Amino acid sequence: MTKAICLQHVPFEGPGAFAAALTTRGVSLETCLVPQDGLPKDSGDLLIVMGGPMSVNDSDAWIAEEAAFIKSALLAGKPVIGVCLGSQFMAKALGATVRSGKALEIGMTPVRLTDEGKTDPVFGAGPESFEVFEWHGEIFDLPKDCVPLAGSDIAPLQAFRYGDRAYGLLFHVEMEEDGIDSLCRECASDLMKARLAAQQIKATALPRLPQLHEMADRLIGHLLRPTR
Repeated sequence: MTKAICLQHVPFEGPGAFAAALTTRGVSLETCLVPQDGLPKDSGDLLIVMGGPMSVNDSDAWIAEEAAFIKSALLAGKPVIGVCLGSQFMAKALGATVRSGKALEIGMTPVRLTDEGKTDPVFGAGPESFEVFEWHGEIFDLPKDCVPLAGSDIAPLQAFRYGDRAYGLLFHVEMEEDGIDSLCRECASDLMKARLAAQQIKATALPRLPQLHEMADRLIGHLLRPTR
């Protein structure tokens, strides 16, 4: 049976809509809370790396270990999805700099596809400009040998692809309503810093989640296609 491995960093940032996309395709999902449980023995048939409030530049030993684990999967050509912190892990694993952005990006944010993004097999199927759910303060440079897919005013690089089967997304396409509630509760200090209200974030995001979940499903479908 095809197996997906999901690396979590906090209990409240899980696979969200990715789980349903995997279930409908008969793929098993194994989650691992890395700071608490350590890394799994392998990266499965698809590796999903989720978000978290920590930084890939922190000095915790598990962060360096996870970056090496992700690099190994990437260099082996495994299908990989990195979301928010997960995309920062991918960027760091591939040698790029991860640093503070100009401001926090929280809630629905407009992003635009690059020329390469317009021909991407996942994102090229949708509109050139669309809104995504975000919750981050750090951004990254484009790693070597990667393709830039999308950007925003605050983060010029919002998404990139490594090879044909690894995607780093600074935004959340998997986010569900309970995930928004959890972020607003667990990361309330970010809302205060950005001068935003939880009710405002949720009211703006909920109508747009179905479009994001379509992207999540399209991404999972693309990465699980057999290689020729």
